[in-house]
Amino acid sequence: MMKLFIYLFGIVLLFGSCEDKKKASQTETEIENEIKPEKEIKIKPEKENPQNYPEITNENVVQFLTEYGEKNPETKVLISSSFGDIEIELYKDTPLHRANFIYLVKQHYFDETFFHRVVPNFIIQAGNSDLVSTQKKRAELGKEYLLPSEIIPGRVHEYGTVSGAKEYRENPDNRTAPYEFFIFLGPKTSTTHLNGNYTIFGKVTKGMDVVEEISKVKADDGDWPLNNIYISAKVLE
Repeated sequence: MMKLFIYLFGIVLLFGSCEDKKKASQTETEIENEIKPEKEIKIKPEKENPQNYPEITNENVVQFLTEYGEKNPETKVLISSSFGDIEIELYKDTPLHRANFIYLVKQHYFDETFFHRVVPNFIIQAGNSDLVSTQKKRAELGKEYLLPSEIIPGRVHEYGTVSGAKEYRENPDNRTAPYEFFIFLGPKTSTTHLNGNYTIFGKVTKGMDVVEEISKVKADDGDWPLNNIYISAKVLE
């Protein structure tokens, strides 16, 4: 009888042990499943403009550039090319153009664009290219916006002045195309159609010898250099 009791007691202990192990194993599995979900869910972030800035439009351009200009007061920019460096000083009395130029430089818009138009004894123009990357940058920063003119009475195009290119179509207010600029080197006699129609927002302070050299390269019938003249830009101060 004692042997039978010990045998039955052993069976109870055995089943109890198995049940405890089963419960422990089940508990561990439940905890593991709670910590490590069966499928990890990844949320794809929405595409954002560089540094989370909004796309610039004709509706927000003045407010955006006014606020940006207050926080980014720099006035000196270095334009680099295979021909050498050109230093530009931006005028404070054309605040929207200054802020726009600094913004584009800091967003690396000008990097890998070209001096895409050269006219000896007149101008060299930059800020465009035939690369897909340039159009992509414009689409991200603001494809349609124009800058309100900031034409200063009495300010005329002179050797080394920097002006904004202009959108001709339906543009009675002489609004500036934001992505392109030109450096003037022609005589004052050739400024009749420029003065009072294009915003002059800076001047070359160093590197006009480079400008002269670039202006003399061979170009096609549309004034586009036969060999692309890549540029990059950075803020000096």
